[in-house]
Amino acid sequence: MTNDSDTKPLSRTIHNMLTGTVSIFVAQLIVIPTGFITSVFLARQLGPMDFGLFALSSRLIVWVEWTGTSMLSGATAKFVSQEKDWQAVGSLAVQMYLIMSLCSAGLIWLLAPHLARLFDEPAIAEHIRLFTMEIPLFSLLAAYRNILSGRGFFKERARLIECYWITRLILIVLLVQTGFSVKGAIIGSIGGTAAGLLLGMTYIRVPLFRKSEFSVRRLWNFAAPLFLSSLGQRIFRLDLFALKSLGGTAAQAGFYSAALNLSLPPSLISQSLAPPLLSTLSRLFSENEEAEAKEIGKTIIRSDFWLIPFAVMTAGASAEIVEFVFGTEFLSAGPILSLLIFAATGLFVIKNSNAILTALDKPGWTFMVTGPMVPLALIGHLILIPRMGATGAALVTTLVSCFGALASLFAVYRIWRIYPPLKTVLKSAVCSLLAFALASLWPAFGWMLILKLVVIVLVILLTFFLLGEFTARELNWLRSLRRKRET
Repeated sequence: MTNDSDTKPLSRTIHNMLTGTVSIFVAQLIVIPTGFITSVFLARQLGPMDFGLFALSSRLIVWVEWTGTSMLSGATAKFVSQEKDWQAVGSLAVQMYLIMSLCSAGLIWLLAPHLARLFDEPAIAEHIRLFTMEIPLFSLLAAYRNILSGRGFFKERARLIECYWITRLILIVLLVQTGFSVKGAIIGSIGGTAAGLLLGMTYIRVPLFRKSEFSVRRLWNFAAPLFLSSLGQRIFRLDLFALKSLGGTAAQAGFYSAALNLSLPPSLISQSLAPPLLSTLSRLFSENEEAEAKEIGKTIIRSDFWLIPFAVMTAGASAEIVEFVFGTEFLSAGPILSLLIFAATGLFVIKNSNAILTALDKPGWTFMVTGPMVPLALIGHLILIPRMGATGAALVTTLVSCFGALASLFAVYRIWRIYPPLKTVLKSAVCSLLAFALASLWPAFGWMLILKLVVIVLVILLTFFLLGEFTARELNWLRSLRRKRET
């Protein structure tokens, strides 16, 4: 028998969330060709040594950028979606983003020589200082992305992503090919960020110097625990720096960075889903539509387990994937990838759960979940990296992220009483066994690897379908999206 909730018509709210998610995800898919092409191009042009130096400096700046912007991201999107005078919230957010980014850029510029000594790579100081020019531009770009999400302009947010990645790829290739080496790659990255920001400023007008009537204290009180939660995740993801600081070579950093790039897909999905999810749930709660919000939440929790078989597939074919993308010179990244793909999956679960907790006005719970991840990762790295090198760093990152995922699911259950059904967990296990068997027992090299992965993906989806995992209403959602795209 089919539940009424499975067959009732698709609401406009859910439809907007789904179309927004798809729009952002399609834009995020550009990260796969552009990001991978950029990584492969730089790896082959620069070699493991210089690619490792670029990866270190880039990873550091990205860490600073995302840490700073995450301070207000959830709070900005939530209040913009709920407040009538959303421009007051937007102006205050943009001003705070700019001030904080200028301060962090200046601090990193001053610390660059000390960081170079910490990594035992004197040449990296100059790279870090050049990269600091990107921090204020990226922060303002993030502010506009969050305001667009809060307003429900998901397609426009998606175009910012497309503009950034395409421009970045073009500039990096042109500058590196003309002989600028690592500096050319850094300048190209800065140029891509500037292009995305300019496009964002054309989509939505937010007065930068307006005196906002929205309470700074109200924004900070909500943003502070979210920032601490995000900071915990960012500190936790310092695995590459921990590897280098605890005796790893620049080449090992290059291998680790290559594996990180290949473990990107779960992050792309979470970055596509979390903003529309937070905006949609916040709007539903403000309109007292908790029943519809809870139905969305249940589907999101179930979807966390839909991703696991694809991670297992990646782990089973990790060596083949690394060789196909980066070449035999980077084969050492294979075992690292087979671990980090599960770390990325765990972080996907955490990201979704944090969006739910934020919409439920429980930002403090996000820090309670992610806070313990930092000391656990630190202890693990100190113990395992000297003994196991890059594999030890990846193992610690994976175990701690999985612990965080379980804790976040428990937090959502305690507050909202929703949890992953046992049937979904068992179906995910069956699909994972099939995926691993096909990935590990079917050897494929070159372009045959693409065929192999496509076949395994179809087998996973078909198995989920035959086992009855997808409800009638969820299938209706997909049909609605397809009809929308056709029209």
